[in-house]
Amino acid sequence: MDPLDLQRTYLDLTTPHVADAVMRLGIPVRQAPASVRPVWPGVHVVGRARPTRHTGSVDVFLEALEHARPGDVLVVDNDGRDDEACVGDLVTLEVAQAGLAGIIIWGLHRDTRELHTIGLPVFSQGTLPAGPQRLDPQSADALTTAQVGGHTVTEGDFVLADDDGVLFLPLDRAADIAEAATGIRDTERRQAARMRLGTSIRTQASFTDYLTARDRDGVTFRQHLRAIGGEIEE
Repeated sequence: MDPLDLQRTYLDLTTPHVADAVMRLGIPVRQAPASVRPVWPGVHVVGRARPTRHTGSVDVFLEALEHARPGDVLVVDNDGRDDEACVGDLVTLEVAQAGLAGIIIWGLHRDTRELHTIGLPVFSQGTLPAGPQRLDPQSADALTTAQVGGHTVTEGDFVLADDDGVLFLPLDRAADIAEAATGIRDTERRQAARMRLGTSIRTQASFTDYLTARDRDGVTFRQHLRAIGGEIEE
């Protein structure tokens, strides 16, 4: 799926919709640690992953941009370090001018005021004034894989990120995931609309019937919801 199709397909899908969809499809849920947050709220980022491993110098980011395409998302592996900021205003501006959709950092950023001015969505674990005071050897796969928490991100992935967090998803399943997520989203919206008009979630979920089936047949609530087409839990 190309960048334009990703943008169009995932424009109105949230990370919770998509997380539920990948669970339904049996795809592993790969998400950034909860500490990776947007620098400012109200952002929605989707694009192919452009992974990179930071080793103490910005040249790895510049090299990654040599291979990046407009609409990509720079995924920065700084090993979750909390003793240095690895992305600041100049790198962010360079990424923005290259046409990328955003930056995800497993680590820290700085120059927060300038980042607000640049306007490119940035997710990180927080901010720190000082940059790196080290220079480590660059690994052979520094431009093809990135570790974010317990998950490996490659060029075969795409990123979806919003106020609820960051997901890493297989690009070759993008259409399947979007289709499942759209169904979940639409069902939840119908349920919410009915609640606002006075029909409780217990009524919509036939909760009394569920309790009977649970006690009689050992049915789980998730099984019951799937049987009736509900999305309350998933």
